[in-house]
Amino acid sequence: MRVVIVTESFPPDVNGVANCALQTARHLVDRGHAPLVVAPAPAPGNKADAALAPCPVVHVPSLPLPGYPQVRVALPSRRLAAALVEHRADVVHLASPFILGVRGMAAAARLGIPAVAVYQTDLAGYARTYVGAGEAAAWRRIRSVHSAADRTLAPSSASLRDLEAHGVPRVRLWPRGVETGRFRPDRRDEALRRELAPNGEVIVGYVGRLAPEKQIELLAGVCALPGVRVVVVGDGPSRPGLEETLPGAVFLGRRGGDDLARIFASLDVFAHTGPFETFCQTVQEAMASGVPVVAPAVGGPLDLVDHGRTGLLVPPRDADAVRDAVATLVADPALRAAYGSAGRATVEGRTWAAVGDRLIAHYEDVLAARTAVMAA
Repeated sequence: MRVVIVTESFPPDVNGVANCALQTARHLVDRGHAPLVVAPAPAPGNKADAALAPCPVVHVPSLPLPGYPQVRVALPSRRLAAALVEHRADVVHLASPFILGVRGMAAAARLGIPAVAVYQTDLAGYARTYVGAGEAAAWRRIRSVHSAADRTLAPSSASLRDLEAHGVPRVRLWPRGVETGRFRPDRRDEALRRELAPNGEVIVGYVGRLAPEKQIELLAGVCALPGVRVVVVGDGPSRPGLEETLPGAVFLGRRGGDDLARIFASLDVFAHTGPFETFCQTVQEAMASGVPVVAPAVGGPLDLVDHGRTGLLVPPRDADAVRDAVATLVADPALRAAYGSAGRATVEGRTWAAVGDRLIAHYEDVLAARTAVMAA
């Protein structure tokens, strides 16, 4: 198949949408298909490493999102439609369609190419966080975009229910894979642990964007626990404020690849705080690393964390509950080990290869349905 992946983000960006688009392109190449990626151009001076891309990438002009320059927004461009025509696309894959993806959907419709839309971003939650309103408008946009697709793929059971409840048709479940060969328990690094916690503290980590919707300030109570060192990995507009809100925490900035895997495996507890996760890839990476998880009982983590077996689920936005759950794990090394081992066993079969094959099956279903309609 010839597939055009239209994505709102792609490496060198570091986020869930970019990583999923990259892994999808890699898997399509590995299976003998011909993908092409269309993405916003990275910021000047932040050039993409061509060696990372497994297929050709078409960049469209972009501008930084006001107030959040790490996010690039695509500008109108003829390159998108031209890419679909020149690549002779059989299927258009729309990764978290919002701006560029909406144009990709329109171009696919004009050209008669089937489209699969992948839902990844809780726009309604972001509207509540950043604007304090606009949730209904966000759902209207989501419904409008995804209703035009031949199929929408939701990353979790909670997302699937939300989409269907808001009138989005033709929704199917498609979870995310994890690099189990990279994220694994034997990456644990005692030298790194001594550097992060020189007094032998229990290391509690957060990995992800440092932005208001992640509600990382809920870890303030964890910082006050005796014998605990909080480690924060990531970057974003909230970092300056968090450095004041989380006294004693170690901020490592943005990390990736094997370096990130080493940090994950060197944690004792992984704590995620964001209530708007449609999936939550970092929870899965922590589990693959053999680390017990504390996460809010909402959205994607509901599918990932088996409460009382691989980690602890807590009420969203509840700082006391986060602190108490972490304290329970801090006080019981045997429980941490049991949860970590169970988490690793749970995700071992969730490779990107297995998940990627499920995606290809969705493409094939959509193509077969379109062919049947045309033949009728």
